[in-house]
Amino acid sequence: MAQTGVCGVDFGTSNSTVSIPDGSAARLIALEGDHVTLPSAVFWDAEGAPPVFGRAAIAAYVEGDDGRLMRGLKSTLGSDLIHEKTRVGNRAIAFTQIIGAFFAHLRTRLETAQPGTTYAVLGRPVHFVDDDPAGDAAAQAVLEGIARESGFTEIGFQYEPIAAALDYESRVAAEELVLIVDIGGGTTDFSIVRVSPEGRARADRSADILANHGLRLGGTDLDRLLSLDHIMPDLGLGSLVHGGKAPMPQHYYLDLASWHRINAMYAPGIAREIKELRQRAQSPELLDRMLAVLEQRHGHALAMAAEAAKIALSDQSQTKVAIAALTGGRDRPLSRTGLEETVAQPVARLVGGLAEVLRKAGLAPRDIGTVFMTGGSASLPVLRGAVTQCLPGVPITTGDMFGSVGTGLALDAARRFA
Repeated sequence: MAQTGVCGVDFGTSNSTVSIPDGSAARLIALEGDHVTLPSAVFWDAEGAPPVFGRAAIAAYVEGDDGRLMRGLKSTLGSDLIHEKTRVGNRAIAFTQIIGAFFAHLRTRLETAQPGTTYAVLGRPVHFVDDDPAGDAAAQAVLEGIARESGFTEIGFQYEPIAAALDYESRVAAEELVLIVDIGGGTTDFSIVRVSPEGRARADRSADILANHGLRLGGTDLDRLLSLDHIMPDLGLGSLVHGGKAPMPQHYYLDLASWHRINAMYAPGIAREIKELRQRAQSPELLDRMLAVLEQRHGHALAMAAEAAKIALSDQSQTKVAIAALTGGRDRPLSRTGLEETVAQPVARLVGGLAEVLRKAGLAPRDIGTVFMTGGSASLPVLRGAVTQCLPGVPITTGDMFGSVGTGLALDAARRFA
């Protein structure tokens, strides 16, 4: 079929893109004003007004509109949450409905840029769920069903790191082995691919894919750990209850620090439980802060403060986690070294993932020509340093951190549905 009827859709944990073929290349379409990226966020008004998306959704939340902000929706795929509902005002809305509304919004923007497009290649992580093939297949099936309901009639899937490889290949001048490291909001994926100018014309690239590997590990995991170490203690994490005999239950703080679980903390029963614990707490003032955060629904703002501090440390060695206005406590100083200590465990998992994809390919680090890093978290020094340590001397390059996968998906769609 004609290339004008195909597209690539990168539904990301933090940001999403849609790309369409443009001659022998591909381009991202505008999704919000002139922006080609759309934060994967939905704000559902409590009074029943239509939902808003992306930056507008975040602005509605920050401005105090009555409703629910939902981010990290991709993380519900492959979890039990995808089959549940969440309350908005007096309504119960299924997570599939929320993601469906987001996809419908993407389709509206696509129709403006390229009317009549019903063929799509969707990006997917190598593993939606670690070590669970059945859960992984179920997650893809749910995403495919949502895409069909939004109006796509022919749907293919491509691993996100392979899509990034196709984008990188569009610029190479000679054959080489490239290790793709795609660090997104919710997953990290690795692929080793043989790229070449000649390969750009081949629709079937299976022989050029030497190995794939993936982890359910992304930027939001780093945000959660940062929040647990540097924000949640101000709300009582680690404090004692029951006459000093037991610590505060951790599950409240884990939920409040996890994007896709924050809304669950606003249920009335949660506040009642914490009030009961406060009566037997050694530091009741900390639980007063927790109760105020829940009452004022500052959970997402705390998550954004953690994310902002993490990003700030990409360019500077010291920053502050700006939470005083949200918790009634104080801003917390944070150094790059402190962040590295906080995220040591996921960085070790990243290192293990790099070793595993090399093992699967039967290669040594010296066999790799280039490491191509993409994804919203790929610029973090702590993660780039881990890659450099594992592949010393191998050049690291980057493309469009947020657009490489989407562009590659459109290139794949143009060949697949030609």
